[in-house]
Amino acid sequence: MLTPVILSGGVGSRLWPLSREYYPKQLLALVGNHTLLQNTIIRLKGLAELSPPLTVCNENHRFLVAEQLRNIDISPAHIILEPVGRNTAPAAAVAALTAEPDALLLVLPADHLIANAAAFREAITAGVPLAQANYLVTFGIVPNRPETGYGYINATDFVENGIALSVKRFVEKPDIDTAQGYVDSGEYYWNSGMFLFKASQYLKELESFAPEMLRACRQAIDNAVQDQYFLRLGAATFKACPSDSIDYAVMEHTKAGVVIPLDVGWNDVGAWSSLWEVSEQDSEGNVIQGDILTENVRNSYLRAEHRLLTAIGVEDLMIVETADAVLVAHKDHVQDVKQIVSRLKASKRSEAELHCKIYRPWGSYECIDAEERFQVKRITVNPGASLSLQMHYHRSEHWIVVKGTARITRGDESLILSENQSTYIPLGVKHRLENSGKLPLELIEVQSGSYLGEDDIVRFDDVYGRY
Repeated sequence: MLTPVILSGGVGSRLWPLSREYYPKQLLALVGNHTLLQNTIIRLKGLAELSPPLTVCNENHRFLVAEQLRNIDISPAHIILEPVGRNTAPAAAVAALTAEPDALLLVLPADHLIANAAAFREAITAGVPLAQANYLVTFGIVPNRPETGYGYINATDFVENGIALSVKRFVEKPDIDTAQGYVDSGEYYWNSGMFLFKASQYLKELESFAPEMLRACRQAIDNAVQDQYFLRLGAATFKACPSDSIDYAVMEHTKAGVVIPLDVGWNDVGAWSSLWEVSEQDSEGNVIQGDILTENVRNSYLRAEHRLLTAIGVEDLMIVETADAVLVAHKDHVQDVKQIVSRLKASKRSEAELHCKIYRPWGSYECIDAEERFQVKRITVNPGASLSLQMHYHRSEHWIVVKGTARITRGDESLILSENQSTYIPLGVKHRLENSGKLPLELIEVQSGSYLGEDDIVRFDDVYGRY
């Protein structure tokens, strides 16, 4: 059986301010109606003997990932939760440890675009006999330009079926002259980070080249806890695991590495310029998304999420507006967005991690206004969903229903509120909010008190296992 292993642990900081730590790029619909995560799975449909996917993700993204899979009718074999990121080699190892030994693992990052899905499936099919023969297959992108933002694979000499090439070496991101030489030689491919190998063979290679990593991953699986459809890795043991990529940990050392060249319209959407390249452009070379007016603008990417955006007399700019941040960058400097995110984190600014709209397993909330000792939120509760039974030590809350019907627990009382009705939750009183209807519930919450942080929550009961 072919088992997809979807690696969804990245942050995508170079696509800030749209991609943020708690809502990264793989969970966004950047091109088309589906998110990058959803498209990673959708493009596999049509492969023979395809088993349910194993998804590896950050614990903070678990409900978002589960919801996105549910929306495309996918029931995963496991959603493996990493307490911390440890790069791709440990992520693939814990997936291999949960799979059958002879399962063929198709390891795919969740944040790539592929234009020609049929050709991609053909390449995977061609790699299956090689993986069954204990080769470790990677997929190298045929370069169409000298690119300094990617690593390269040097591969020559066909093996076995005449489709795959023997891997000679992996090389890091080169300077422009070196990259041009790689392209001119015809012996180098962009490193896509996609792999196909037998679970048992990968673990055997890891035992040889990174035994400490494999030992930590085994312990993390041994200490894992099954929580609904989530598999929570043992936190202490996984945090102690060395961090490394599949390339460095295994592929650079193994004698069994082969590469299948791919020319399928691949893009890792690693920066705003990459998204500009793959998006539909107008006659002036502009990508326009949202409420935007332009005058004499060329070769630019303009995206407005919440308000009117106007641009006049500019060229080669990436302009992205969100509710709480605006990015303006020249196309040649989009890789430096990561530096802005680092500075935001160093300043402990929330814009590096969170959007104004925060997603929870029961729905979402958005901060509308905040000052000292008060905060106003707009809360949306999904049909059939329920918040935890909780209380606060430092704040009281007023709830006003603006759409739908709410079932409210307040101390020993049970209330039903509909539109334009409200209630008050005193400080220290146990309470719960539920939407037992078939339509989304929306309400305005006014908090007041000496401390309004999200960590002022004591949970007594929660259907999502948060305590």
